[in-house]
This record gives sequence, structure tokens and C-alpha cells, in this order.
Amino acid sequence: MADKLAVIIPGIGYTKDRPLLYYSAKYLKSLGYEIVHIAFSDMPKDIMHDDEGKLLAVKLACAQTAEQLSKVSFDSYSDVVFVGKSLGTIAAAKYVSDNALPARQIWLTPVEKTFSFSSKDVLAFIGDADPWSDFSVIKKSAAEMSIPLCVIEGADHSLEVGNISKNISINNTIVTEIGKFLCSMHDKSATVVS
Repeated sequence: MADKLAVIIPGIGYTKDRPLLYYSAKYLKSLGYEIVHIAFSDMPKDIMHDDEGKLLAVKLACAQTAEQLSKVSFDSYSDVVFVGKSLGTIAAAKYVSDNALPARQIWLTPVEKTFSFSSKDVLAFIGDADPWSDFSVIKKSAAEMSIPLCVIEGADHSLEVGNISKNISINNTIVTEIGKFLCSMHDKSATVVS
């Protein structure tokens, strides 16, 4: 059994097989992390402009994450990392906060509510053209909480820019930044990825 654990929490439509989560999990596995994938079911659809639907999605994501992790013995691992995407960043932040876990977190396209939980040891990635997040609020919240925020210029909610070569390069940069984050918690500066 590995002594390091990575919990991968998806978004509503962004599953573990999509690039950001797929490569993050592959990379963490290559570093010796045991991988636990959370899977969501029965999520509401088309919630972008539906506040009630968003609240239900958050409630379901947090409940399903807690239920799927209920048998994990976190104290048997020397290093625990949560990787969340979008809605998954809320579920990760809430779970870590509620359980007072000494876990690091990687937030891929966090939404505003993610920052409502007391979080430390976090690295976040956001596109400045993400329609699901208010970029100025995310930037301000990250600064107030001293969370390093890697900004991908022109990127959408999938951290893509519409050019396949550039998207591949962005994924490579994200994995590289994750590697740096896992190796050192001392650099709290923000990074802009062109």
C-alpha cells in the first residue's frame, strides 16, 4: 500500500477522463500516490444560470464525496492531496475543512464558493476567460487567502484556448506547476501562463 494518497474530484461534466484530471492523476500516480477517484451521479443539468440547481449540485457533490471517502483511513497516509475541478474544488475544500485534514489541495478552475472554506496549502488554476467564475472575485479571494493562483490567459473553464497545440502546452505547464507545488510549499507567488 502506498503511503501517499491523491483524491481526484471531478466537475459535473468534467470527468476523470478529461485532460486536466487524467494527466494530474497520471502524474500523481507516477510519483507514488494511490489514486481515489470520486464519481458524481444524478447531478442537475444546465445549471449555469440556475441558482437553485447550483445549490443542489454543491449539496450532492459534498454528500457524495463524503460518502465515497467514508472508509478511507487518512491517518495511514503520510501525504494526502486533493485535486478538484470546478464543483469538485468546493467538495474538496469542504471535506478537508470539515475533517480538519492536513491535506494539500489543487484547485482546477475553482468557483467563488470554493473560497468560503478555510483552506491552506492550496494551488489554484483559473482561466481569465472562464464563464463559470468571476475572475476578479477569484483573483481577489486567492490573494486574501494567500493562495497561489496560476492564471491561464484567454482560457475557458476547461483551461483551453481553442488551439490544440497551445492546449497541450497548457496541460504540460499545469502538471509542471503541480510538481513544483508538491515539492515545495515555500513559493506563494502567482504565475501567469502565456
